[in-house]
Amino acid sequence: MAERETDQRTIADFGEQWSRFPQNIGWLGSQDCLGDHLGPLMPVEELRGARIADIGSGSGRIVKMLLDAGAARVAAIEPSKAFYVMEKNLAEDRSRLDLIHDTGEAVRQLRDLDFVISFGVLHHIVDPGPVLSAAFEALRPGGRVIVWLYGYEGNEAYLKVFNNVRRITKRLPDPVLSGVASLLNVGLDIYIPLSRVLPLPMRDYMQNHLGKVDRGMRKITVFDQLNPAYAKYYRRQEAIALVADGGFEDVKIYHRHGYSWTVIGTKPARQ
Repeated sequence: MAERETDQRTIADFGEQWSRFPQNIGWLGSQDCLGDHLGPLMPVEELRGARIADIGSGSGRIVKMLLDAGAARVAAIEPSKAFYVMEKNLAEDRSRLDLIHDTGEAVRQLRDLDFVISFGVLHHIVDPGPVLSAAFEALRPGGRVIVWLYGYEGNEAYLKVFNNVRRITKRLPDPVLSGVASLLNVGLDIYIPLSRVLPLPMRDYMQNHLGKVDRGMRKITVFDQLNPAYAKYYRRQEAIALVADGGFEDVKIYHRHGYSWTVIGTKPARQ
């Protein structure tokens, strides 16, 4: 029961968040950002012509990136009220979309997908195993699941501070938390340039990700870190096991900027 309540609160939190911050602009919505998530595991070009499901679509940022990459069709799955924000944001692309207002396990209603993608979502679900099992069912033989997760390795110093901070901030009303995010964003105005000349924690992330983000979108990123009711930071072997335990083989992993994991697994060609 506690697990379900946490998941429901997380859904509600993100619904409020993406209703408050509906925009998806700049580098965070670019093909360069998509390629940065995939890293050396696969080129963006492999998404062209593919049938894809995106789990936890929020306001539609990743879905739009997939469409811009040339996906033939994308099923966007979002359980929160952000679904309506996404619907508005993606109105021009409606002919290539299937919009599903439900949790990630609803992906099992789909069949013969080439990819199931979930960026920045599974680490907010207490038990994401059933979602991976549903993704396995929805994929064609040889289809791939791609997940992006918070990493433990590389975030040790960050977690010592912000795990304690988040115990407070996740309970704050959104308008108050928005103010806190604005203050921390001012701090990043100083920290990011300093990281270019000093060996500060998360230097790679600051220079090659957050430093490329539009300042307004950067505030949303800060808010996103402080808001969720639940967030797990995966160790390397935990990230691999999450995908492998879903039945996937040939699991490949990439330590993105030394702070997060992109993991790709393949559904066996023969069952």
